[in-house]
Amino acid sequence: MQFPKIPPKVSNLFRNYWLMLGTYFLFFFLLGFLNTFLPELDLEKYQQTELFDLMDENPLAFVIMAVIIAPLLEESIFRTLIKPSFTEIYIFICAVIAFVGLGFIPQEAHSLLKYTLVIISAIIIFLFLQSLKPARPFRRFRIFLYRNYKVLWLLTSLIFGLVHIWNYVEGWQFDMILFLLIFPRIIAGYFFGKIKIENGNLIWPITMHAMNNGIVVFFILPKLL
Repeated sequence: MQFPKIPPKVSNLFRNYWLMLGTYFLFFFLLGFLNTFLPELDLEKYQQTELFDLMDENPLAFVIMAVIIAPLLEESIFRTLIKPSFTEIYIFICAVIAFVGLGFIPQEAHSLLKYTLVIISAIIIFLFLQSLKPARPFRRFRIFLYRNYKVLWLLTSLIFGLVHIWNYVEGWQFDMILFLLIFPRIIAGYFFGKIKIENGNLIWPITMHAMNNGIVVFFILPKLL
């Protein structure tokens, strides 16, 4: 019996996924080694309090947020401009509008309801933008993004990591411990961008992001039940 051949892009997805996990392992190994020589390095100084609260209050909402909503929204912002199609540029615009719109919704609103509302709004805006014919400056902008995709790849990886500082603190602050805590996100951003470049479509970094978050959910799921 001959098994069906795995499509090259699926194979490449899993190859990059395992490379990413291996890079995580190397980083945490080096971090543990560093902590041996610098015991005063307090890696427990900051905690992801809001995420832990959501886990305790509504485990299902946490799983949906981590595995579906976060990959969709974050990849639509950070990976769309890396070698983009016109459709992906429209997705980027809609994702930014959705992200800004979240700031106008009261914090006490239910998380799933809040994100569902902004996603539906973003889809409506996307359908409108897609009905328009791209103007010449828009086409030139796409060419510029293509020519500078390596810079955007590395820059968005860094920014992707930095914005996760807000998982640990309110407002803006930065120190060595925070950098070490968010460095795995920079690694993840690098590989999400890599799979976008190699496979040529936004669905691949979204899938890889969901797989990445899914591993975290898998290990903490017993605590949620």
